[in-house]
Amino acid sequence: MPQFGAHAFLWIGDWNLEAGNHAIAEAGKEGFDFIEIPLLRPAEFDAPAHKSALKKAKIGSTASLVLPKDSHMPKHPKKAKAFLIQALEKVEAIESTYLCGCIAYSLGTLTGAPPTLEERQTVVEVLAEVAQEAKKRGITLGFEVCNRYETYLYNSLEDGREAVLAIRALGADNIELHADTYHMNIEEEGFLNPIVKCADVLGYMHMSESHRGLVGSGTVNWQQVFEGLAKAKYKGPLVLESFAAVNPDLAAATCLWRPPNQPPSVLAREGLKFLREGAEKAGLA
Repeated sequence: MPQFGAHAFLWIGDWNLEAGNHAIAEAGKEGFDFIEIPLLRPAEFDAPAHKSALKKAKIGSTASLVLPKDSHMPKHPKKAKAFLIQALEKVEAIESTYLCGCIAYSLGTLTGAPPTLEERQTVVEVLAEVAQEAKKRGITLGFEVCNRYETYLYNSLEDGREAVLAIRALGADNIELHADTYHMNIEEEGFLNPIVKCADVLGYMHMSESHRGLVGSGTVNWQQVFEGLAKAKYKGPLVLESFAAVNPDLAAATCLWRPPNQPPSVLAREGLKFLREGAEKAGLA
């Protein structure tokens, strides 16, 4: 069976010392293998305290982020690189080995036009450099693509695959594709074929419902998702991403104006059960 993780926003709307440690404890109590930490403000992240909380909960961790608006990589490559390296230092400090999410762009930053070749080339070159810094720390990068309403740069898994391969061509072998079923539900023509077509670079899955609430209660075709993962011989983790609280840093970009109609305990317990049963039925090993 794969490892099962949960995004911290399943329990909390913002990450600080108290809230973060609460989410870590809840993830451990609910039986998840690890928690995904939203590293949106790395300068304020108390790595020693959270490292201690992770050990107490006996779970692992990954981290994800969104670049700040003033660090949108195509426009501000130096700021973006500096922000990512600061995040890598925090990831290393909690003994985690994975940083993923919107590492190439700021959510909600739209130009009113498609991405240019120059913009994408900047992303490839900067992330190749960041990947070198990540490798020194034993960290793998996950490159996430998001829907057209949140970014113009990379929307489909095919977009992401091309970017990952271009970055790898520059010598970075520690970067892979981070897929998200919420965004796939908007952008892809089904779930099965897109997953299979990116099997060579796919390494991280956000399992998120169409309304960001309880998985299995929306319009995501989960049978296709699990079948696709099985055919792709996917070996990475499955991460439950349900948002029980509205995060102030992301509310405008993601248009999350209200919490879902289920409390965190139900989202966590029933969500993990749903993922375990789906993975077992599909024969994921």
